[in-house]
Amino acid sequence: MKDVIDTPTKIREGEELDVSTLETFLKDEIKGLSGPFDVKQFPSGFSNLTYQITAGGRELILRRPPFGTKAKSAHDMGREFNILTALYSVFPYCPKPYVYSEDESIIGSSFYVMGKLQGIILRKNLPKGLSFTPEEARLLSQSSLDIQHQLHSVNYRSIGLENFGKPQGYVRRQVEGWSKRYRNARTADAPDFEAVMAWLDTHQPPDCEKPGIIHNDYKLDNLVLDPENPTKIVGVLDWEMATLGDPLMDLGSSLAYWVQKSDSAEMIGMRSLPTHLDGFLAREELVERYLEKSGLKIDSFDFYLVFGMFRLAGIAQQIYYRYFHGQTKDKRFAMLIFAVGILEKEAKKIILKR
Repeated sequence: MKDVIDTPTKIREGEELDVSTLETFLKDEIKGLSGPFDVKQFPSGFSNLTYQITAGGRELILRRPPFGTKAKSAHDMGREFNILTALYSVFPYCPKPYVYSEDESIIGSSFYVMGKLQGIILRKNLPKGLSFTPEEARLLSQSSLDIQHQLHSVNYRSIGLENFGKPQGYVRRQVEGWSKRYRNARTADAPDFEAVMAWLDTHQPPDCEKPGIIHNDYKLDNLVLDPENPTKIVGVLDWEMATLGDPLMDLGSSLAYWVQKSDSAEMIGMRSLPTHLDGFLAREELVERYLEKSGLKIDSFDFYLVFGMFRLAGIAQQIYYRYFHGQTKDKRFAMLIFAVGILEKEAKKIILKR
């Protein structure tokens, strides 16, 4: 199954690192790191940049904010490193954190280095050589949901993360915060989302009775699969937005990415994951499974899914804003404006059905 494992490629123009300075720093900081030093970049992802470091046969991963970033709080490498450090001993799907640095003289920004989790990462389409039977797709769906619930169930106080976020008032802050961020990032060619934001503002549920650690970007392409058994998840990546909050908000954000076979042609066309294939559970089935496992009681999941779609549109719009204003040369970002429009349309559909 080696052909389906995610591999790095040459570094994109404008996103190069000072390899010599980085090599000196890491060989001083990480015990046993030696040998020829090489850096490549993973081509996928739209937010923090991910590089693979190879030194004497040892593979590590470096994470840094995107070039052109203005808001430090949106790409806080220290925060991401700290949650991995706290979680590593109790949540077996975390990569091992090694070193964090705020010294911008090394690569031009803060960054951290962690161990590499070897395995398969799914993208829009299954890689050549990999297929899932309907039963295997169902098992992967269930495993994905169960591990997300496992994260939410971690006793965050026991690992020193009680100050990692503020669960009380989480829903209100998210609705207000993402509404403000969307308006600030809106470009002339973007939908206004005002009707959706107004609906979210007036339909907020109360605080969750069981707050927990939420990943905030939990989706299939942030999961690492076992090459020998691709229905088995061996790792969870991209912890940059993790915090303490409402697990149902986290699930809603995840399911905004979960495009299913019964969705509109536009939704299926903009999908970034292969969850439309036969056997993958529908969003409704995933919600039912989560509620059964967690014991949470709600009348409807519509608010959480609409919020998830709005939040996803906000993330896409923030990234598109950087491209629109020439802060990045990555041509992939040009297409995000279409996803923003589709997500507004789909969110309105859910609201109108109520």
